[in-house]
Amino acid sequence: MKVMIVGGGGREHAIAMSVAKSSKVEKIYCLPGNAGIEEVAECAPIGPMEFEKIRDFAKEKKIDLAVIGMDDPLVGGLTDVLEEAGIRTFGPRKNAAILEGSKAFSKDLMKKYNIPTAAYENFDNAEEAVSYLETAKYPIVLKADGLALGKGVLICNSFEEAKEGVKEIMLDKKFGASGNTMVVEEFMTGREVSVLSFVDGKTVKTMTSAQDHKRAKDGDEGLNTGGMGTFSPSPFYTEEIAAYCEQHIFQPTVDAMRAEGREFKGIIFFGLMLTEDGPKVLEYNARFGDPEAQVVLPRMKTDIVDVMEACIDGTLDQVNLEFEDNAAVCVVLASDGYPVSYEKGIPITGFENFKDKEGYYCFHAGTKKNEKGEIVTNGGRVLGITAKGADLKEARKNAYEATEWISFANKYMRHDIGKAIDEA
Repeated sequence: MKVMIVGGGGREHAIAMSVAKSSKVEKIYCLPGNAGIEEVAECAPIGPMEFEKIRDFAKEKKIDLAVIGMDDPLVGGLTDVLEEAGIRTFGPRKNAAILEGSKAFSKDLMKKYNIPTAAYENFDNAEEAVSYLETAKYPIVLKADGLALGKGVLICNSFEEAKEGVKEIMLDKKFGASGNTMVVEEFMTGREVSVLSFVDGKTVKTMTSAQDHKRAKDGDEGLNTGGMGTFSPSPFYTEEIAAYCEQHIFQPTVDAMRAEGREFKGIIFFGLMLTEDGPKVLEYNARFGDPEAQVVLPRMKTDIVDVMEACIDGTLDQVNLEFEDNAAVCVVLASDGYPVSYEKGIPITGFENFKDKEGYYCFHAGTKKNEKGEIVTNGGRVLGITAKGADLKEARKNAYEATEWISFANKYMRHDIGKAIDEA
């Protein structure tokens, strides 16, 4: 069969490598892809929001399965466009992708269906938000309602900070139209855990857990980024916690979406906070996390194409979803200066070191080929270096060793990814 993947980051590279392992697949296309994805797929220079071009490409190439990796096209309704053209598509339709597309919607859904989450209020008027914040308890969290590349969240420690945050989100529109509505949320403390799941509208099957590091610098200092590294599984996500989440969070979310006439088929990423009062939902995403996919998918034993087709057909309950009994750690190699400003176009060397090395992966996130055919940096997050190990400590050691195999002039990384493992 022919598979088309939409996106061009580390997540899509991890998806492409998983799809390539399937005996059913003869050809993979990726739009737009990147320099690393080119090794397993034919890339075409079509942007993820060019819906008509994507649809026409899929029809021309007689695509059997389309996989949408990114949030923007899902929230924008690419699945609907492709399905209308008769193309089987993995990823929620527009009316279900709102679970990620609007934080106000998802908070209201959780309140209505008693799914544990932080207390909150939604505002579409800046003055009303400010007057509410005058008597609020601090610290407090402000969130732009819509998509903001994982950056539309501000933690404010005082009323002055919160007032400035309202100005940034709602008046200065730092995150664009995403800030037309703002969610004000209680600040939760605890450990964060990510649980990715496959969903077919009725059944939810969770993958192995992961934990992400969002801050740019060691010790969780610096600005929020799209993710500087991950490890899987999380030692803090115990069997007891998993059973609680299954009963009170995972299945209730899928049932709630169906009850609302928004049947969800695809990936639900549950961002959880393990609080003193039990696990609570921090956020939902409607697709694989990035870089979470880079530690979860290499550990997946079941054929991903079989699972995706079962989600589309509503037969996920018949699939035995299996993961390796080991661990994986991903360390992101970024451009120095990310997430603010950084140079691009810098040549990268050392890819040959990953050839034929079992359990080591170099996922391309922000790369491209220049006129000379060299692979160069083309983003803030450049590569995800993933390694497996018998346990988390071994995987972490292997991943950090593998980061030394790659060189580029402004290479930057955190040195404490997975350090929490030592505390578990």
